[in-house]
Amino acid sequence: MDFDLSHGFWLGAAAQVAPEALQPHVTIVTQPIRVPAMLLARDAPAHPDPAGWLVSEKYDGVRALWDGQQLRSRSGRVIAAPPGFLARLPAHALDGELWLGRGRFEAMSALVHRVDATDADWAPVRFMVFELPAGRGGFAERVAQLQQLAPSDGVWQVVPQRSLPHAAALSSWLHEVVAGGGEGLMLHRADSPWHAGRSDALLKLKPQADDEAVVIGLVPGRGRLAGQVGALTVRDAQGRVFRIGTGLSDAQRRQPPPLGSRIGFHYRGRTANGLPRHASFWRLLGAGD
Repeated sequence: MDFDLSHGFWLGAAAQVAPEALQPHVTIVTQPIRVPAMLLARDAPAHPDPAGWLVSEKYDGVRALWDGQQLRSRSGRVIAAPPGFLARLPAHALDGELWLGRGRFEAMSALVHRVDATDADWAPVRFMVFELPAGRGGFAERVAQLQQLAPSDGVWQVVPQRSLPHAAALSSWLHEVVAGGGEGLMLHRADSPWHAGRSDALLKLKPQADDEAVVIGLVPGRGRLAGQVGALTVRDAQGRVFRIGTGLSDAQRRQPPPLGSRIGFHYRGRTANGLPRHASFWRLLGAGD
């Protein structure tokens, strides 16, 4: 499936079946893997100037795209939200975060991976929407369109956006959000048209930088950690391999993230080779979170 900005929001790749696996007179139909085309953020530079940007809180939830019929995670997996929740979403596409509240990422991640969750289980969930994929014009114009479309009281809400006058105001709000248990801020170029992929038009501003990686190995612990995991060997999206030995709780060292799982980690700067400095385990990510 080809990607067309004017007609759709999916990048697709059909599943492959080995010819020798097919039996005579049997037709196997495979479903395409549909990966949502989403705008992804880069880390903000130190002390960014917010002029020309709209700024919002960075919600600690699970990214999801509603295509008018289904909710899908970043990886394209269908999220099995109950019918009552889905019935309250509109016919047009929305991009945002499924959110339970500050500091409740693990609970939200667990909920979206349940296939038996009820409307009562999803009652506290809000779909915090920050993008209108089919919208025209710059980001500020799309936010205005979302505000016109949003119900006054519903499961989906438009993420509040602020225009800030200077870097000091941005720093002050960041401190306020983090002190209140929030994760950080997002900066989106007000004049940026909608597009997919990682972009400098969307920045995340946090006290600590973070990234994701896949666990590819477990390093045995020594001394006090003998018989447990001392570090995780991981590989990031650029193929860089490194170890993360801090941030793991005693329980996680006894039962570490399984091989192939995705984790989030904090770090402070990068080396000349792009490796993260002082990488520290942050949290386990579910498929597509």
